Amino acid sequence: MGEEGGRRNCGTTRELQKLKQRAMEYYQQNDVPRRLEELLNSTFYLQPDDVYGHLANCFSKLAKPPTICKAVGKNVLDGLGLPTLQVEIFCTIQNFPKNICSVVISSHFEVHENLLPELMEAEELERNNAISTAVQWVNNMITVEIQGLEPSNQAEVDQLLRTFFANKVQEEQERKELENLAEDLTVPTPPPPPLLPPLPKKKGQKQGRKDTLLEKPIPPEEPAEPVLCGSMAIAAVSLAVAKASAILASNPLYLRIASLKHNQEQPKKLSVPMLMVSLISCGKSSSGKLNLMKEVICIPHPGLSTKQGVEMLLEIQKHVNKTIETPPPPKPETKKGHNGGKRGQQITGKMSHLGCLTINFDTIEQPVLFIQGICTNLGLELGTNLHLAINCAAHELMDYSKGKYEVMVGTLKSASEMVDLYVDLINKYPSIIALIDPFRKEDSEQWDSIYNALGSRCYIIAGAASRSIPKLLEDGNISTPRASGLIIKHTNHTTMSDLVQVTNLIDSKKHIAVFGSMEGESSDDSLVDLAVGLGVRFVKLGGLSRGERVTKYNRLFTIEEELVQNGTLDFQERTFLNFNEEAEAAAAADEELLEPPEPIFPTEVVEEPANV
Repeated sequence: MGEEGGRRNCGTTRELQKLKQRAMEYYQQNDVPRRLEELLNSTFYLQPDDVYGHLANCFSKLAKPPTICKAVGKNVLDGLGLPTLQVEIFCTIQNFPKNICSVVISSHFEVHENLLPELMEAEELERNNAISTAVQWVNNMITVEIQGLEPSNQAEVDQLLRTFFANKVQEEQERKELENLAEDLTVPTPPPPPLLPPLPKKKGQKQGRKDTLLEKPIPPEEPAEPVLCGSMAIAAVSLAVAKASAILASNPLYLRIASLKHNQEQPKKLSVPMLMVSLISCGKSSSGKLNLMKEVICIPHPGLSTKQGVEMLLEIQKHVNKTIETPPPPKPETKKGHNGGKRGQQITGKMSHLGCLTINFDTIEQPVLFIQGICTNLGLELGTNLHLAINCAAHELMDYSKGKYEVMVGTLKSASEMVDLYVDLINKYPSIIALIDPFRKEDSEQWDSIYNALGSRCYIIAGAASRSIPKLLEDGNISTPRASGLIIKHTNHTTMSDLVQVTNLIDSKKHIAVFGSMEGESSDDSLVDLAVGLGVRFVKLGGLSRGERVTKYNRLFTIEEELVQNGTLDFQERTFLNFNEEAEAAAAADEELLEPPEPIFPTEVVEEPANV
């Protein structure tokens, strides 16, 4: 016992000596004695309580930087009461774990209002599986992967998340291969069908002759990009770590994202994205005949501040509500007791999940004329005070049995006819400056046609027609389909590093980036900070109703006020530009310095926000 106790004491003495040696080395490397002397000199004239606080603050700077100790995933509800994912980040600060922040990410699932019960049940099951898997990933594996990392090292965190996700994709592929192999072994191979004799030729028919009257068949629908169950855990953790880093540095999230965008340097100026505000919806979810316009979007004049633009649109929305509540006056009856053979249009509406009213219309021109009339009553002018954008959502209009787009109930248009339809619409209403998803992504020929016809007068934007951000980065090609810009969204396995890279890619190609919200949004307002920090030209947040939408507009007001107070608001960036010429020039000579483009609308941009 004596010898064993002596060895134990000897070992303890050696450990203490090592600790003392490490402490001495730390003191020498960090020049602690000199710092202590400076601290004592600087606190000589302070009160005792102030001295203790001052010393505590200075010693805290010598402490080890905060590191992530765990991530916690939870199943919460989004703005529609549907399940989604929340992630909390805990960091070790001065040897104590502390809850730093939480984020809620929106799921990638679209909102279907008229879905069949069996399909709705299947989607609900898929959504629940996606959320529960994401929660398991965060709590069991991802928290171990990022434990001990500093939140400020976003690149390292995102790389670990990418590797983790790549391994999960590989596991899923191997699982499917095993399932297919098991099916092949159990299911007998059917015999090949008997060969049928060739059909006899009709008299006078020439080989290879085709009926010239038949229309060119439409390209088949491409399979949707697979979404790995649980992938939203990657996007949520990446965002949560970025937010934790911002909070620990006492900075807003948009500055943290801006520093990632500008190689860890704070930009001297930041711009607030221009608004794309959904005013009305009259697509397939409405009971009117018009299917084409899923959203009619208002874009306030770039000379207005964000708050001024929203105030103007709220006034328009107020008059929209009044028009819907007030039935149209009856037309005078004719001698036969009929009002000219036609009933007055009954405009009715309901609140959409997008935060705007769904209104019944029967023709393509009615929504534009409806908004134009309200603007006239308010003393506003379309094309001057505000402009319009149309979310065509063409992928929802295709009747695959007939190979045509059903723009109105009973009215079908071929892809080539749709080009003429859009050109006529823009010719008649030049206040429409953007078309979102005018075609399916498969109709590449028509994307080229409409870009050539309207690209210098109107933004052609790919939303649903664009590929996911990781896929865009993998291919390095944002020109398919051919468009002026893309709508990017933070979802699934998109990290902060991915967002920075894709916006850099879009900028380098002289395209515009629109940061968009999901159909089923949460009340988390981080999306707005991402849009400001990434420097996108437009932000599309939905309508001015529903709490999950309004929260984001309020956050945008706050950011703009902060930038104005700090003198860092770049108001010159808020302009409508002609990206058609720049995109063509960039494709011809990527290395040449391009001249700044001329504005489509030659308006004087003021330094200070103008009054409505």
